[in-house]
Amino acid sequence: VQLVESGGGSVQAGGSLSLSCAAPSDFRPDCMGWFRQAPGKNREGIATIDTDGGYTFYADSAKGRFTISKDNADSTLYLQMNSLKPEDTAIYYCAAANVPVVAIATMTRVLREMDFPDWGRGTQVTVS
Repeated sequence: VQLVESGGGSVQAGGSLSLSCAAPSDFRPDCMGWFRQAPGKNREGIATIDTDGGYTFYADSAKGRFTISKDNADSTLYLQMNSLKPEDTAIYYCAAANVPVVAIATMTRVLREMDFPDWGRGTQVTVS
């Protein structure tokens, strides 16, 4: 499955960016999510959404600043990022899962890469 992220770029601290992830129109995963990988660090799951019910889970690093949403009409996943900090600098990846990741993450408090078999190539976000 081809997932294509867009919307990355450079922004000053305190600014906002909105990321998009385009998926095939007939693609119906159970959940979709956003991960990020900063230089020299492991990939971190930051938000996920149940594509049918709209339930969401956010990592602590994203709570209150980031909002995940999905437009099922055009199969696009979004991540609105506000109050950006330099530590948000990373490559941001879109991913899709066919397991109830929101429920799993709610119980474990962790978004696991292993639950997401489909990935985009990422988009760079730089906050200075």
